[in-house]
Amino acid sequence: MSLALPAQAALWLLPVALPVGLWVMWSDMARMRIPNAAVLVLLAGYAGLGLLALDPAAWAWGWVRVAAVLALGFALNLLGLLGAGDAKFAAAMAAYVAAGDLGVFALLLAFASLAALATHRTARALPALRGLAPGWRSWQRRDFPLGLGLGWALILYLALAAAA
Repeated sequence: MSLALPAQAALWLLPVALPVGLWVMWSDMARMRIPNAAVLVLLAGYAGLGLLALDPAAWAWGWVRVAAVLALGFALNLLGLLGAGDAKFAAAMAAYVAAGDLGVFALLLAFASLAALATHRTARALPALRGLAPGWRSWQRRDFPLGLGLGWALILYLALAAAA
């Protein structure tokens, strides 16, 4: 698969996105919250490393995607379709996704979200697995921790781009 994000750029961005993505997944499952600090770290990583890894025009367009996804996310939040933390994290993630890869990323996000939902619901239904993290709020709530799918999608996208 050929992606628009250069492999070298993905290699620069992945060391920021990997720990932040894992942090967001854990936090959303444990507390049903995505920390603002995680969003800020992801944005700061793009601000610094993205400027080194990408040409200036591609880097600037990343910020346009951040603004567009933030506006869409807040609209969806007002409609009650996703949480504010999900909207902010998705906006920060948008900078990392090359414009030419938006369609591929949408498919990857759909796959990651469905896989995350199936895995989370299966683990929640099995007392032995649920007992490994007994205090997680996501075990008790009807809504799903969207950060789980968002984090996986970002990590998988950058890993695929880095491997290309």
